[in-house]
Amino acid sequence: MTRPGRLGVGIIGAGKVGAVLGAALRAAEHAVVGVSAVSEASRERAETLLPGVPILEIPDVVERAELVLLAVPDDALGPLVEGLAKLGAWQPGQLVAHTSGRHGVGVLAPVRAAGAIPLAIHPAMTFTGMSLDLGRILDCRFGVTADPAMLPIAQALVVEMGAEPVVIAEGDRAAYHAALAHGSNHLVTLVAQAAEILGRIGVEEPDHLLGPLLRASLDNALAAGEAALTGPVARGDVGTVAAHAEALAELADSGAADGGASDILEAYRAMALATARRAERRGLYGPATRERLEEALEPGENENPREEL
Repeated sequence: MTRPGRLGVGIIGAGKVGAVLGAALRAAEHAVVGVSAVSEASRERAETLLPGVPILEIPDVVERAELVLLAVPDDALGPLVEGLAKLGAWQPGQLVAHTSGRHGVGVLAPVRAAGAIPLAIHPAMTFTGMSLDLGRILDCRFGVTADPAMLPIAQALVVEMGAEPVVIAEGDRAAYHAALAHGSNHLVTLVAQAAEILGRIGVEEPDHLLGPLLRASLDNALAAGEAALTGPVARGDVGTVAAHAEALAELADSGAADGGASDILEAYRAMALATARRAERRGLYGPATRERLEEALEPGENENPREEL
């Protein structure tokens, strides 16, 4: 027997996010009444995480559902919502939630016009699309946006999945998503670049070398913020930073034939410059040292004296 207030949930998009959140809602005793899945990978994911749930065409999923969960790419969300509105698919009183980080409820204007209730619930988590994600949701926060009267509904859905809601204003959604993408996606690029440098100088299994350092750095940064900053830029070691730039330029030249290492020096310079400016603001050194660091990082100016401060 189901608990009172349980909903019939339709999942549009059995990607890594949609299938997992559907399984989480099912675990909260909501009934998943249908799922759309186009690719073979999506169909397999739906069959694994949502066994017994019928795979349907999108309009059929919407027709059956009291809560429609839209788990589609950001750029596809608006056209999908508008297309379904033209078909007259949205139903008065129906809950329609999307999982996009970038968008708030504005993108669901056609839903609102049809008398349905728009919600934005974005999980701040990287998904694998496997069952292990269900455990990770318990430590996850969701950025939720909704009309004030409907905000408790969005928050309740997140809590039922075992996560914690964080309210994000409609106008702040792009900045919210930029923060998450900058921290998460660019972290992957940063780690990949560090591993590539080590690989190019012959270090085997660079992940074993980087792992303990990066985990400690991340933990320290999350706990102490910029107070955890260390290293040659934070210390104002101009000579060391210049040596880094020169070595990375040489790696870029040596990797030109296979296209490797070309982006690493550019990324190092950009992050070192940002770090230097933040270090100056924290009072770790004055403008003169920051200016010398900037000079050491200028393109084509890598032959700087190896002077120590």
